[in-house]
This record gives sequence, C-alpha cells and structure tokens, in this order.
Amino acid sequence: MSALEQALDALRRGEVVAAPTETLVGLLADAMDVDAVARVADLKGRSANQPIALLLPDVAALDRVAVRVSETTRALGEAHWPGPLTLLVEARPELSPLLTRDGKVGVRVPGPSLALDLVRAFGGPLTATSANLSGEPAVADTAALAPAIAAGAHVLSGRAPGGEPSTFVDATVEPPVVLRAGAIDVGF
Repeated sequence: MSALEQALDALRRGEVVAAPTETLVGLLADAMDVDAVARVADLKGRSANQPIALLLPDVAALDRVAVRVSETTRALGEAHWPGPLTLLVEARPELSPLLTRDGKVGVRVPGPSLALDLVRAFGGPLTATSANLSGEPAVADTAALAPAIAAGAHVLSGRAPGGEPSTFVDATVEPPVVLRAGAIDVGF
C-alpha cells in the first residue's frame, strides 16, 4: 500500500493527517466528521473561536459546504483553483462549529501537492489548518513537525514550498473583499 493510500485509510478512520500543501504543511481530517474536526483542534491546541478552513477536491464541491455560491465566487474558484486562494463562503449549518465563525467557512482547492492528491482521492472536504501548535510558526517540512503534532497525526512525509499563505477573500459580500493578501493576486 502506498503512503497516499495509507493516509487515505487514516482519514477514513477519522484520524488526522499531516501533509504538505502548496504552501505549508497542513493538518487534514474529514471535515464532515465532527469528532475528526475536534481532534484537529485539540491537536493544535486551537481555541473554538478560531475557525478551521477546508480543502475541497474541486470547484463543484463548493455546493457541499456552502449555502449558496454566487457567480462571482464560482468564477474566482474557477480562475484560481487549484491554488492558494481561500474563499470565505456562507457555511451549511451541518458543518462543525469548529469550522465556522458567524455562519461562514473558508474553503480552497489546494495547488499541486500531496494535499491535493489526498483531497481528490478522498472526494470530500478536509480540514485545512497549518500543522503547528497554536501560536507557533507554521512548518514547510513534515520533518520539522512539533513532536506532539507528529505523535498525534498520521504523517504523509514531504516538503511544501513554503512562502506566503493563501490569499483570503470574503466572497460573502459583493464585490468580494481581500481580507489577507497572500500567495496570489486576485486582481482587486
């Protein structure tokens, strides 16, 4: 069984996986499994008022996590995904409160990476938060994971390119607003 298949099996069992994304190493878990999402928050030491973003396999998966998807939002996803663009959308009510704030959730389709391979093989939304203890610097290599993170997650070894985090855009308003400049320029 390949390393990717082992990580996929871990996700299906509700475990947390640490894997390189197109920017940094992330903690991935089945976003529709409330217990798995809680494991991510506990592993990071993340407070409940800091929502956890999601990785999606493709633009079509927006409809699985968002109440409504505007034409502008879909166009942004189609133009920049896969890639380091996180869109804030209105969350479906069935999502864990650990993923949302004020009824909204951040989503992205990661750029070419082990995380993209994994979310596509999984076929559904995964958590997307940096693989570091809350308040500590993010890491670009799984070899640099904090011991507590490495012990609590299935590690899909590898190195991410590092650099800037994803650009974060509030797509719940018209026109959308850049909340955090990041790895890509969305042109507004």
